[in-house]
This record gives sequence, structure tokens and C-alpha cells, in this order.
Amino acid sequence: MRKAKIERATSETKISVEVDLDGTGRYDCKTGVGFFDHMLEQLARHSLIDLTVRADGDLHIDDHHTVEDTGIAFGQALTQALGDKRGIRRYGSFLLAMDDSLVRAALDLSGRPYLVWNVDFTAAKIGTFDTELVREFFQALSTHGGITLNVARLDGINSHHVAEAAFKAVARALREAVEPDPRKGDEIPSTKGML
Repeated sequence: MRKAKIERATSETKISVEVDLDGTGRYDCKTGVGFFDHMLEQLARHSLIDLTVRADGDLHIDDHHTVEDTGIAFGQALTQALGDKRGIRRYGSFLLAMDDSLVRAALDLSGRPYLVWNVDFTAAKIGTFDTELVREFFQALSTHGGITLNVARLDGINSHHVAEAAFKAVARALREAVEPDPRKGDEIPSTKGML
């Protein structure tokens, strides 16, 4: 059972994240940040990872702590659910078109966190959501999920489309990477013998 639940509480946020890597993409995300909930729903739906998120953050300040801490907890939940990563494909990539946008995501569940982020936005906000928080989420996910993650905007003008394409592209790459590799059985996908 590749499931995990992480609860994280600080003076700024209280976060609960549950994942099931072998789910169907069901989601129930309530962070108090509407656009972010929409992005988390895309992440679940397109990765086929069942995702439940509850966040109570200091939104009277801004959305930053809630978004970042959710990324931290989601990364930790992925790490816990993957265990020693025996039998997974490990790598994933996807090129995703959405309306005017085109975003490429490639990742390695290597245990070595590194984010390369080549996504810029034409607007500072999507509704009331700061577009710079998209990177903050993926930085936290990469760091706490032990993921080498490369995301690039290849085309796109509308910031909503670019952000959504980024979440969907990462979701599809993640879906590929966490899937069991039928040719490798329960082997760890590394010549080192561990990830």
C-alpha cells in the first residue's frame, strides 16, 4: 500500500496531506486559497495520485506560508509513500500544451533535490494569487520530496494557462515516475542499490 499521511504544524500553518500513489486522481483540497486548490486538484487528477489536503494558514498575512508548507508536506508524503522506491520507473517527463501555453516538465525521484525553474509569468497575480508562489510550491516539493525537477515554459502569454500547464505537466511526469516498472520487478532503479 503506497499511501502516506503527513501532518505539519508551525506557528504559521497547520497542514495535513494524504496521498495514495495507486489511486485514480481523486482529490479533496481545502487550503483557503482558491486558485491553489484548483492547481492541487489538477495535480491529483493528472498524476492519478489521490490527494487530500487540509490547510489552516496565516492568510491574513498572505498566501506564501500556506502554499510553501503544503509543498513541504506533499513532498514528505510522497517520500514516505514511495519507501525505498523499489520497482518504480523513477524518471518521468511530459510536454503539455494548454491553449496558448506549452510547458515541459522532467523529473527524477533520485533523492537528490534540485529545481531548475524556467517559467516566467506576464502577470504578477492570477486573481489574488501571487504567481511567484507557483515556484515556491515546486521548490518545496522538490526539496522535501527528494526530486530533481526541471520545469520550463516554452510558450504562453496567459499566466493562468502557464501556471495550470506547469502543474499538469509535473503531474503527468510524476505519474510516469511513480508507476511500477513491470520489467524490473522489485529492484531499486539505481546501480548504487539505493535512492
